[in-house]
Amino acid sequence: MAEFIRARSAEQKEQRLNEIKDAVRRQFAERPYHEITLTTIAEELGWSRANLYKYVTTKEEIFLLLTADECRGYFDALLAALPEGCDLTPATIAEVWAGIANAHQEYFRLGDLLATIVETNVTVERLMDFKRGYYDCVAAMRERLPRILNIAPERVEPLLLAIYYHATGIVSSCWSNPLIAEALTRLEIERPETDFRAEMGDFIGMCLEHYAQGA
Repeated sequence: MAEFIRARSAEQKEQRLNEIKDAVRRQFAERPYHEITLTTIAEELGWSRANLYKYVTTKEEIFLLLTADECRGYFDALLAALPEGCDLTPATIAEVWAGIANAHQEYFRLGDLLATIVETNVTVERLMDFKRGYYDCVAAMRERLPRILNIAPERVEPLLLAIYYHATGIVSSCWSNPLIAEALTRLEIERPETDFRAEMGDFIGMCLEHYAQGA
């Protein structure tokens, strides 16, 4: 168990927040959201809850920070893979985008909690920071996509949201939920496996065709 040392600088505070986020990432990979608590987080870190409260006040704050990290990673990957002047066909863009979505499934898994749970139990200041970062990403995509696709700038955000909500809706089927598995087994219902990347490739292709209309 590591000894807790309170942060004395902005850099040290950032390090403590990263330690907290890493602990939550590990737990979220292994258990459902409702089984993660400030107590389980503190125990994994070897801290007291009082020490944890020096950096966050709710677990939703931590999940909001995680979502912000995943959001930036997802959009940074898109912008890097779709540079200005890349001259890719819409079909190729859909394939590339699907690969990036597949590599960032955690962003969409967190999205399943975002509006209904996480954003309802954080401070307005935390939420403002998160929304500012998200809309900065949207602005970058609004500038980039019209330069490589026949799409009007005002149709970029609806395109992004359509892809986001579809991915968020299907990503849960790619994660193992023992309760659902047991229920379906008892009902003798075989649940087909979802190929997330293939599903997203087809859907993104349809979205690109739809939102480019009338550009």
